[in-house]
Amino acid sequence: MNNQPRLVTTPHRRIPLDIPEGVTPTEFFNSPCNLRHLARENGLLRTPEDFLLYRKAIGHSNLFDTSIIHDSSQRILDPLGRPVRRDQLNKREKMVFSRMTQVTFRYMCEKYPDPERYLLFCGEASLDATWPLGKPGVPSIRMIHNHFMVFDNVELAAAPAAAEDNPNLTDSGHNGIFLLYLHDVYLRFFEVLDLEILRPLAPDQAQIKITGYPQGLPSWEVRGGIDALDSGRFWKEYDMILRGFLDFYRAFFNLVASDSTQVPADTTYPDQVEDVLLFNSEFHRAARILRLQVLEDPKFANEIRWRPAYKQLIYRDDLGRLIVTISQNSVGNAITELLGIVIKRVDDEEAYSKTEGRLVGQLLELRNRLTQYNFGEPISTPSWPAGVFVPPH
Repeated sequence: MNNQPRLVTTPHRRIPLDIPEGVTPTEFFNSPCNLRHLARENGLLRTPEDFLLYRKAIGHSNLFDTSIIHDSSQRILDPLGRPVRRDQLNKREKMVFSRMTQVTFRYMCEKYPDPERYLLFCGEASLDATWPLGKPGVPSIRMIHNHFMVFDNVELAAAPAAAEDNPNLTDSGHNGIFLLYLHDVYLRFFEVLDLEILRPLAPDQAQIKITGYPQGLPSWEVRGGIDALDSGRFWKEYDMILRGFLDFYRAFFNLVASDSTQVPADTTYPDQVEDVLLFNSEFHRAARILRLQVLEDPKFANEIRWRPAYKQLIYRDDLGRLIVTISQNSVGNAITELLGIVIKRVDDEEAYSKTEGRLVGQLLELRNRLTQYNFGEPISTPSWPAGVFVPPH
């Protein structure tokens, strides 16, 4: 039963908020009104830079599950005017975001120290201006965020297998193109990065045992483990991987969109884009396949994300190594699914109530630690009005 994607059922409580008539759920969830409600009902801590730590009301894991978003929704009303990538944050914002990630990930490692028993990871996600707001499956919060989760490997191993052709696992069909035609050039392109802390791994060396994922993605081991996240050098290299990915993405989809071999003006590694990518015949072959599909299939054309959209993960594998990986983002392709975990959320208040107290207790512990490190101010909500969990009546 190993090396199979898993289907995990996660109960939640119904969100006590009605969606107005004539508005799609995604449009409503992305509204400044709903984001204000999110902070009031589930907010844990807010920093002066507008980073919001909050409890996931409809989460992926009820063992440990939280998120940090750059919630500028009350200042910037245009959803497409908000930062969606690390490279769009200013220097101070990026440092705060990285440090909050470092503190949260260390807390997870301390609470769940056994790598054979617990899978833990976090993933940054970005969207872009071509994501249709009303499309089902599109993530609801159009701003940069980092999602932190822990899963029990015993429960994962006992979970039923997910369908291999689940659209959330196949990256809307684009991942097949990458695996078939772009795998080698993709990995070769990342070899040019000047990395000291991050050590490249062969894709099959980065897989977690239970699911066999991630599949075909470039991966790097973090030399020094959790302590490396205390280093500015680690975050510099983390950004180098993102910038390399953005170069690859832009060059490829420029080729798909207009058959252009022009190196984009904002490219970080222009020589490598030309040398490794634009002179590679398989790179052109894959672009031609997508180009023909876009011309012939309107449904497929609507799935294309023309601007860079990505998910970048840090996870701890079965051996206790910390690993970084990065993937393009597509409709419905959640962070968990890059590691072969498909989540089925169910409205079950009774089941959720059995785990809520322990989950919230950990989040309040994390909040206290972040407050001690001068990140921001605690938020009072109906569930923790004075920093202590109060079960709903």
